[in-house]
Amino acid sequence: MTTANIYLNFNGNCEEAFNFYKSVFGGEFSYFSRFGSVPEGDRYKVSDAYKNRVMHVALPIGNTELMGSDCHEDQSDSFILGNNFSVSITADSKGDVDRIFNALLKGGVVTMAVNSTFWGDYIGMLTDKFGVNWMVSFPEQQQQ
Repeated sequence: MTTANIYLNFNGNCEEAFNFYKSVFGGEFSYFSRFGSVPEGDRYKVSDAYKNRVMHVALPIGNTELMGSDCHEDQSDSFILGNNFSVSITADSKGDVDRIFNALLKGGVVTMAVNSTFWGDYIGMLTDKFGVNWMVSFPEQQQQ
């Protein structure tokens, strides 16, 4: 079943915000990682200033999850408070990711092309023609 969650972006205070949300809603983080845990390579490096920032966090709230991250250092200059969220869609298959992504993209802009990631998701990000940010993913470790 396809699900939708809200994904919040921050510019250095994601951990503080999510600890606050955890104090409000209770529970424990189902996922928490920092940019320093990202495998570095020729195409990807993380500066020491950003290694401790949050790459991804998820807090279950009822039947959904509030998710978030600090923006990557190459995006911090374009961070806009008030436009720092995305609708995160978890699809039932890679084919559904492609279909939903391409349908939302009509008149929009790709912010991350659909691809497989080191953390196991098949994911793409875009801003649609109405200015809404979307993340469409499928956890590849699931049976298709």
